[in-house]
Amino acid sequence: MKRRSRLLGIVAGLWVISASAFAQAPIDAELLEKAKRSADAGLRFLRNQQQDDGSWMHSVGITALATRAFLENRRGYDESDGAFITRPIGFLLSHVNDNGSISESGQNSGYNTAVALVALQATGNPKYEPIIKAAQRYLQSLQLEQSEGYEPDHKFYGGIGYGGDERPDLSNQYLALEGLRATALDPEDPVWQRALVFVSRSQNRSESNDQDWAANDGGFTYMPGYSPHGGTGSYGGMTHAGLIGLLFAGAEKQDPRVLAAYDWIRNNYTLANNPGVDNNSGLFYYYNAFAKAMYAYGEPLLVDSAGVKHNWREDLTRQLLSMQAKDGSWVNPYSGRWWEDKPELVTAWSVIALNHVIRQ
Repeated sequence: MKRRSRLLGIVAGLWVISASAFAQAPIDAELLEKAKRSADAGLRFLRNQQQDDGSWMHSVGITALATRAFLENRRGYDESDGAFITRPIGFLLSHVNDNGSISESGQNSGYNTAVALVALQATGNPKYEPIIKAAQRYLQSLQLEQSEGYEPDHKFYGGIGYGGDERPDLSNQYLALEGLRATALDPEDPVWQRALVFVSRSQNRSESNDQDWAANDGGFTYMPGYSPHGGTGSYGGMTHAGLIGLLFAGAEKQDPRVLAAYDWIRNNYTLANNPGVDNNSGLFYYYNAFAKAMYAYGEPLLVDSAGVKHNWREDLTRQLLSMQAKDGSWVNPYSGRWWEDKPELVTAWSVIALNHVIRQ
């Protein structure tokens, strides 16, 4: 009972946007059992790949994601389960720095801190509260604003990046906001409103984006005026990241920016590929963001632009089942870009996505 209550508390803290978030369409019972077994197989693979120091690939970021996959799983794993949980947490704690960051180096410190923050919060252990508060402050310090010479009319105003490069992007922004929301940062803190400015400037919606490049399909690109796939076109991974960013930063479900993002998703609904990306790079990043965005948006069924109803839980489960290897792992078979050829990373993302599917 203790584990079940703890897990429900974590889920509530992370994901509730409104009461509708619990009004999810039931997944087919047989498919749900397959989703559970698939997640179990993914966790077994991760456990077999764990290093002696408790890490995965000696990486703070990947270790945090894998640890989260265990802690948010329906089985309610926690530190009482033993070394396969306590060692990765210890690895994360061994990389806490004086400035509050949680990272093995200055490189990618924003990203690493954001995902480590969610993992530590998911333990439910109050003794980590001082570390969590310091990590919150570190992420807040990365946000570009007036004190650092970025006025509200600058395209990067309100953004958060990898840390140290002064170039924020929507991916790091949404992960930072996820970490801050998971750890219950004051909703009145100015970080949220500043973040909304940057998120809005990454959206192809000229009514709310004052940048000249903005189109009007409602989707999102990687950062204002730039896509790693060329041009400034919208694509799946970033549009779901943008939707999460809007919701987590406080935009209401009926906000025109939110509705425009959801319309892009309806108009481009697919799990066969990462829509808007020719070579399917970032495919599993897309699946992970898709699961989080759909759960946070809270609609039980998605009706696409052709009028076809989709149970997103069932669609995502079938897609992930079709791509899982016999050893329980996943990799992107189309592109190794952004480490999607690393089964430790991709499997952690996939299990986190399935954990969202399984929650009812």
